Amino acid sequence: MNDKTASQKITDRIQELGDWRGATLAHLRQLIHDVDPDIQEEWKWMGTPVFSHDGIVCTGESYKQVIKLTFAKGASLADPKKLFNSSLDGNVRRAIDIHEGEKVNEAAFKQLVRAAVELNSATVAARAVKKKTSRK
Repeated sequence: MNDKTASQKITDRIQELGDWRGATLAHLRQLIHDVDPDIQEEWKWMGTPVFSHDGIVCTGESYKQVIKLTFAKGASLADPKKLFNSSLDGNVRRAIDIHEGEKVNEAAFKQLVRAAVELNSATVAARAVKKKTSRK
């Protein structure tokens, strides 16, 4: 399995799950790519699907009872539709736990992904400006 790309490993994970979790993860993966076709897929931490653009946007973990999408900088994102329902006490991350039979508000989810990408890109741009001005 080491010679496979991260995207292939994520596809394999979805197929291995084979139940509502695989279907849910596949659907959310598609929504993420719909928002940002430039999203990079990574495979980290011994088997976690990671979706990145200028840094981690979110991870897509699968557990027995839940699919968990953890947004790396979720605490900094506006969540007017209250999709975040897990990891609410931390200062940085926020997560969305999806149980069997639950539907995700697709428009609100896409907005969270879009906001996470924009935050990552703004952070990278700010670092580049800071680095450039510190050289002068």
